[in-house]
Amino acid sequence: MESAPVTLMQTSSGIEVRAERAWRDGKQVNVNVCFTLLDASDWSIWNASLQYPGSSIMDFGSTLLSLQEPVEGQSGLRCDTLSFLNIPPDADLSSVTVTVDAIAAQPRAEDYCTIYMPKIQQTLSERGIAITLDCADINGVRTMQILSKPDTMSQEEAEQIVYSDEFYTVKGPWAFTFNLGQ
Repeated sequence: MESAPVTLMQTSSGIEVRAERAWRDGKQVNVNVCFTLLDASDWSIWNASLQYPGSSIMDFGSTLLSLQEPVEGQSGLRCDTLSFLNIPPDADLSSVTVTVDAIAAQPRAEDYCTIYMPKIQQTLSERGIAITLDCADINGVRTMQILSKPDTMSQEEAEQIVYSDEFYTVKGPWAFTFNLGQ
């Protein structure tokens, strides 16, 4: 059984997410999901879930369908098939909701200095957190470092703040409901 969603597209935090179709294949439910890319980072769906009456499944696999890099003045687009596993054969799938909770781009080491450091430093300043960042050349690679921090803060605490996933994660939710009933 294949189904189109009730709502095709939703926008949250500047990212447009489309769910194109869902289908059941044995013990799994697959959904094709596309989303706009904010920049050339390696964005992917970080958290997603599938809800149906009486159950919720957080475990999913993701397979890349297509990737259109952003170009000057135009967002890119990434499409994946999300596969939710171990759906019982007798599950009531007449009302299935697929929710994408977060989209993230795990930073590459070289991206910290060019993309993330200005954003992180601005956020720290806005929050009144006295951590100063800089980029140093270490073995030919520009590496973000903590230059200074409050004396009352351990190096570990400062690193937890600076390297928090909030700086490369966009939270939804984007939710799509399907009827996959027999």
